[in-house]
Amino acid sequence: MEFRGSSVYDQSDFFTNYMNRRNRKDSPNNAIEGPIMSELVGNIENKTILDLGCGDASFGKELLQLGARHFTGVEGSEQMLKAALSNLLGLDATIHNETMESFNYPSESYDLVTSRFAIHYVSDIDLLFQNIYQSLKENGRFVFSIQHPLTTSSFASKEAGDKRGNWIVDDYFRIGERKEPWINQVVVKYHRTIEQYYTALRRAGFTVVDLREGTPKRENFNSEEEFVRRQRIPVVLVFACVK
Repeated sequence: MEFRGSSVYDQSDFFTNYMNRRNRKDSPNNAIEGPIMSELVGNIENKTILDLGCGDASFGKELLQLGARHFTGVEGSEQMLKAALSNLLGLDATIHNETMESFNYPSESYDLVTSRFAIHYVSDIDLLFQNIYQSLKENGRFVFSIQHPLTTSSFASKEAGDKRGNWIVDDYFRIGERKEPWINQVVVKYHRTIEQYYTALRRAGFTVVDLREGTPKRENFNSEEEFVRRQRIPVVLVFACVK
């Protein structure tokens, strides 16, 4: 069986295993992607924020504690929704149990839109980016991370096991669905080139002001072995854009 979008997170065993991995200090989320996202969102004091694919909303909680005025999360998984509601209890936040494709984007409502490791689940990024653009206030920012396209081009090297020691980069310019073996399930993701993400952002009206490929920093890793491993190929791509 294969899963699309956030549906895989409603599988109990997958959810538990994912959260255990996600919360490791050496995970790509914490050691590589998180510090970049925190830097690129900038000063969020008194900002209204929309987070697409917000997961357990731990990022939203962090943003509110740093002074954000209001946090809105969009999350399709019911298990993630429960975790998000628990994390945000008593805080100025709203969570919508919807996908980012089905969410009704209000016009010119947010100072900042974020998304972390979620947009590679979306088939139509042109429509998504247009919706995000019109939901931002003038000079609003859109900051998002995805799996680096070098790693989504082919999952052939994962067939021998879940932890890759080598990466096969193949079919890079063949755009579309990929089926990734991940935590004992098969998850559908959408591969695109860096150029295609950039072009879609420009078509929607955005100015791309920063791009990061997640250069690992030793101080963010407990393990020297994992630090060396993460220097071999980029696993994160982050865009920062302005309306």
